[in-house]
Amino acid sequence: MKDFYLEILHVDKNSGARYGYLHTPHGKVEIPMFMPVGTLATVKTLSTEEVKACGAGVILANTYHLSLRPGEDIVYKAGGLQKFMNYDGPMLTDSGGFQVFSLAEKRKITEDGVTFKNHLNGAKLFFSPEIAINIQEKLGADIIMSLDECVHYPATYDYMKNSVDRTLRWAKRGQNAHKTNQALFGIVQGGEFSDLRKYCAEELTKMDFPGYAIGGTSIGEPKDVMFKMIHDTVPYLPFEKPRYLMGVGSVDAILEGIASGVDMFDCVLPTRIARHGALMTSKGRVNIRDKKYEEDFTPLDSECDCYCCKNYTKAYLRHLYKCDETFGKRLLSIHNIRFLIHMMEEARIAIKEDRFLEFKADFLKKFNNEKGF
Repeated sequence: MKDFYLEILHVDKNSGARYGYLHTPHGKVEIPMFMPVGTLATVKTLSTEEVKACGAGVILANTYHLSLRPGEDIVYKAGGLQKFMNYDGPMLTDSGGFQVFSLAEKRKITEDGVTFKNHLNGAKLFFSPEIAINIQEKLGADIIMSLDECVHYPATYDYMKNSVDRTLRWAKRGQNAHKTNQALFGIVQGGEFSDLRKYCAEELTKMDFPGYAIGGTSIGEPKDVMFKMIHDTVPYLPFEKPRYLMGVGSVDAILEGIASGVDMFDCVLPTRIARHGALMTSKGRVNIRDKKYEEDFTPLDSECDCYCCKNYTKAYLRHLYKCDETFGKRLLSIHNIRFLIHMMEEARIAIKEDRFLEFKADFLKKFNNEKGF
């Protein structure tokens, strides 16, 4: 794994926030970072050039969805994800476990794996730890994920304990099946139960993965429960390995994660809400569909340096949205992605200057989070 490692250059003296570089075969990227999600080998409506212009480093793609369309063998024949989608930066694929949780009907989980229905045509599908690894090896991302069970919230302690034990066994099976030099991350589960989070993290650490993810968050639990899950996990993860909080894209949760020592974040939130006209701005949430923007000829966010804000007005963006123009969805997606990535850039500066907690408090106050995301 000489081409993949974490370089910690500074830890904020008043929190657990870390600054440094994640080195990958496709280049190094600064941490902490927000990673845009390109589920089907594309960040919806955007070109890879536009995503890079937003400052993105790592882009995600989804194992489950790509295994259905176009199929991992086609991506492999194309030369891997980066060649297939014309992106020269680092990439990460998740294992498909969350999609089984969120999309699949009548799933059946056994020790062997999970049987479920294809959400496109209802056909019977089966994923095992080995199959998930095999698909991801063909997709060829720099970082790949162990297959885990993402458990519905809330769950009983007994169910979660059994699930964690199975997830650990699956992690070992995936590790044994792994044959490439891709960085395979273990995923910590345990729900809201502190002792199970600790147990899962410690057992995964014994397996010595190149990195670790915090799973089972942002699935409907209250924010205080999510924060507890983070706080219950991070202390038991190795300092020298990257820490990844999966599926979290709200401003307050990202900043809480950074303060706790998390390095990597991803979520479909910025592009999904953009397509519905909801924008993150320095002053909080903006719903571009509101009539009050009909004759507003000012930028969406005067403090944003994205292509959208530098070139177009709220009135024009509202017009595009009301007309259901794809160009409007592109512009709004560019803004939301750039907003979160720019927030990370400012967070990294604050960490290096030992003022991250002050930055966090000021940003949330300015963002007016009670009206935000």
